[in-house]
Amino acid sequence: MKTIINKLFFKVILSAVLTVSAVNTQAQPFAKEIASFKKQDSLKAPPANAILMIGSSSFTLWKDVQDYFPHHIIINRGFGGSSFPDIIRYESDIIFTYHPKQIIIYCGENDLTASDTVTSQLVFERFKQLFADIRNKFPKVAVAYVSMKPSPARNLLMTKMSEGNRLIKTFLKKKKKTAFIDVYHAMLKEDGTPMTDIFLGDNLHLNKNGYTLWQKIIEPFLLKY
Repeated sequence: MKTIINKLFFKVILSAVLTVSAVNTQAQPFAKEIASFKKQDSLKAPPANAILMIGSSSFTLWKDVQDYFPHHIIINRGFGGSSFPDIIRYESDIIFTYHPKQIIIYCGENDLTASDTVTSQLVFERFKQLFADIRNKFPKVAVAYVSMKPSPARNLLMTKMSEGNRLIKTFLKKKKKTAFIDVYHAMLKEDGTPMTDIFLGDNLHLNKNGYTLWQKIIEPFLLKY
C-alpha cells in the first residue's frame, strides 16, 4: 500500500513540475518564434559559414533577403518586436547554435519604445553585453551592427536613436573584425526628416524601396567567400 501511495505521489509531483515547466516556456516572450526556428533547422540543417542576421522586425519582414544578396548565404533569425534583452535571452538558440562567418545585428529601436526610462546609454550597454557574449563564444567571427533607422512613426525617438548609433559606432571602432553600417543618414531627406516613400503604410517598416536602399548600403560590408 505504501509503495502505491509513493508512486501516486511521485506522479502528482512529476505532473506538477511538467505543468509549471510548460507554463514557464509558454510565458517566455517570443517562445513560438524561437520554436519555429528550431523546427526549420530540424527539417533542413542550416549551412555553416553563412551570414547570420539577428534582430527585430526590420530583419523579420525581409523575407526575401536571400534574393537581395545572391552571392551570399543568409540565415535570417530576426523576430519581430524583439529588443536586446530578447536577443540575449535566446542567444543560444539563434546565435550559438550556428557556425556563422559573420553576424549582422539590427536591434535597439524596440528597446527605446518599451519605456521612456530607456536611454541611448542603456541601449548601448545592452549592445555591449550581446557583443561580449558573441565574442566569448565566437572570438574570430566578424560582427556588424546596422544602425537604428529613422522613420516617420518614431520621429520623436530620432535624437535617442542618433545618440545610440553614435555610441555603438565609437565602440566598434576600437574592436577588431567589426563594422558599423550606417543606414540612418541615407534614409533622411534634405530637411533632416525621414523619407516617406521607403516605408509601408505603417510608416515604420520598410517596403521594397527601403530594402533596396538597405541592400546597397549593407552589401559592401558582407564577407565574401
